[in-house]
Amino acid sequence: MDRARPRVRRRVVLTAVTLVTVLLVPVAALWLLQRRIVFQPGTTRPGPAAAAVPGARDVVLHTADGLALDAWYLPAAAGCARTVLVAPGNAGSRADRAALARALGGRGPGVLLLDYRGYGGNPGAPDEPGLLRDATAAVEFLRAEVPGHRLTYFGESLGGAVVVALARRFSPAAVVLRSPFTELAAVAAAQFPRLPVRRMLWDTFPVHGAVGSLDVPVTVVHGERDSLVDPAQSLAVAAAAGARVVAVPGADHNDAALAHGPLVVDAVMRADGGAPECGTGRG
Repeated sequence: MDRARPRVRRRVVLTAVTLVTVLLVPVAALWLLQRRIVFQPGTTRPGPAAAAVPGARDVVLHTADGLALDAWYLPAAAGCARTVLVAPGNAGSRADRAALARALGGRGPGVLLLDYRGYGGNPGAPDEPGLLRDATAAVEFLRAEVPGHRLTYFGESLGGAVVVALARRFSPAAVVLRSPFTELAAVAAAQFPRLPVRRMLWDTFPVHGAVGSLDVPVTVVHGERDSLVDPAQSLAVAAAAGARVVAVPGADHNDAALAHGPLVVDAVMRADGGAPECGTGRG
């Protein structure tokens, strides 16, 4: 019996170590790799703006911390004094938003497609403070380029959190949030339900708690079958903002109808109370 006890103790210790390892390894991996999970930039530098969006040109945005970020800018049609700043979601690059720029531009307003640091061949690595600096640089560019224009901030998913923070600093004519979440932790918790993600995240990207302080018209667009951001989260954001809600029937998070479909474009054009068409044509 005495000889058996050490073997039992070793088995108990080994079992305990195994359980701790099984629990801690996923937590450690999420802790160390979380920004690689959250931010999924397309790192390839897109080609010339005009090749993807006729009439657009390549521009450079200068951030407060010294980065030079490439972006695409489509000037507004003649007679249209409205411009849309597009803050993208967590993946891809401005090349993936070219169809949105073409669709919006076809209605007359100018469009600035922002690429964050680390995206689309830009220098730097993305994080929450950095993305706000990048969006600030975009607003500063537009204020210098088109000082009399009414600006609409369009935030796509993660970009919704960026433009809400931006709008609290630099008030636009309107804000449009496409597939907004209440906070980043709510999305992470849905993906990793057994991990204490709220205590682990370096970047929080709050939307629900901040959007109610905006003193501008807010529109929330969501897909009825969004499998990444629960539509209930988008509706909670809309309720907090007192926002107009536009539901895209049957649309998932990355479907074309939700990325650049007519319901989305129309929502942007009507967000500031203006006409659904603007200007007298391009060229």
